[in-house]
Amino acid sequence: MAAGPDVRCHPLGVLECVVNISEGRDRGVIEVIAAAAGDALLDVHTDPHHHRSVLTLVGEDAARAVAVAALEHIDLRTHDGVHPRLGAVDVVPFVALDGSTDADALAARDRFAAWWAAEHGVPTFRYGPERTLPEVRRRAFRDLAPDHGPAAPHSTAGATAVGQRPELVAYNVWVADVDLALVGALAAAVRRPGIRTLGLAVGDRWQVSMNLIAPDEVGPAEAYDAVVAATAELGGRVEGAELVGLVPERVLRAIPPVRWTALDLSEDRTIEARLAGRRPG
Repeated sequence: MAAGPDVRCHPLGVLECVVNISEGRDRGVIEVIAAAAGDALLDVHTDPHHHRSVLTLVGEDAARAVAVAALEHIDLRTHDGVHPRLGAVDVVPFVALDGSTDADALAARDRFAAWWAAEHGVPTFRYGPERTLPEVRRRAFRDLAPDHGPAAPHSTAGATAVGQRPELVAYNVWVADVDLALVGALAAAVRRPGIRTLGLAVGDRWQVSMNLIAPDEVGPAEAYDAVVAATAELGGRVEGAELVGLVPERVLRAIPPVRWTALDLSEDRTIEARLAGRRPG
């Protein structure tokens, strides 16, 4: 097998990059795009209804290689899915880990955003200290111009939101005995500082899709329990949970192990376990 891209992240530590691409149905395409990361790939989570895959990587080079592969294989003109999207390479956040700093992640963000627009003609919107990702989604090409690149979306790739953020946990809870109006109300009831939510119809099921943006304060257990309580008040019930990508080990350890299975958590799905698995020795 050919060597993957250089996965050196920063002289002092590791940068994680969680690339969200708008392809969740064609397994062959997903595998080709993921393979571009080489041994910098830590995890792939795919959802055909969202029509989206989340690739957890380390390093700037891997993020660039994955983005180029996605540009070559995804045409947004034929895309549909329940998750909102700006582009084929939809979101590219950089996260400081293992000795890197937020400033390192911010610099990586700015390098990627400028490179992606200049080399491949895809408009990029930055998020992080300046604005949130939800703000970018609301305002892009309306009253917010791209930070780099053309003023209009790329014909096949749309645009990309490139960010710097702390660690977060992407987490879904499946609910039953509700309808679209109620799942929207349910998402609103659960939403609070530390939890961003969407209420989605996913196939013939209903889902509260969440980003836990302060997982040390509001982690998967607290989010799940909040959905259980809010669903019961609306006459529904919870059917299960789904971790999207990986979870920081400290967040996992804060939850009693007896709850891990029901919350779709395990030791081998931590960022630290996947990093250890790719390091020699």
